[in-house]
Amino acid sequence: MSPVVGVLALVALTVCLAALVVVGVGAWSLESPSPTTAFDLSADGNSSSVEIEHVAGDAVDVEELEVMIAINGTELSTQPPVPFVGASGFDGAPEGPFNAKADPKWTTGERAGVSIAGTNTPTLSAGDTVSVTLAVDGERIAELETTAT
Repeated sequence: MSPVVGVLALVALTVCLAALVVVGVGAWSLESPSPTTAFDLSADGNSSSVEIEHVAGDAVDVEELEVMIAINGTELSTQPPVPFVGASGFDGAPEGPFNAKADPKWTTGERAGVSIAGTNTPTLSAGDTVSVTLAVDGERIAELETTAT
């Protein structure tokens, strides 16, 4: 009887160890981590502009960046297709690395901004709450909020 119990115990131990290895390998990812960064947000209700400063951390490739802007909890009907030079829903060319003619690497100390056109809804006014979400490859790297001046 002892040899049978010993064999069963070894089989159970082997199955448990195999399960641990499978779970560990499944959790291990070869993808590069998203950038670790810090940003500062400002908004001007008089000029309908939103500006984001890259305060610290890794450089961000703007060509892989998604920018989502909301005013008082409602997303803009047209989001900025960064990088761009002229886009529906925005006045003129964007500032800094959001401009398609600029270096696509957004580094510490650089400011990027857009001017929201009156045709984009909702419109931006002083006192409005502005929220901006930044994502790279679908992974959020920052959620910012401020009150427009």
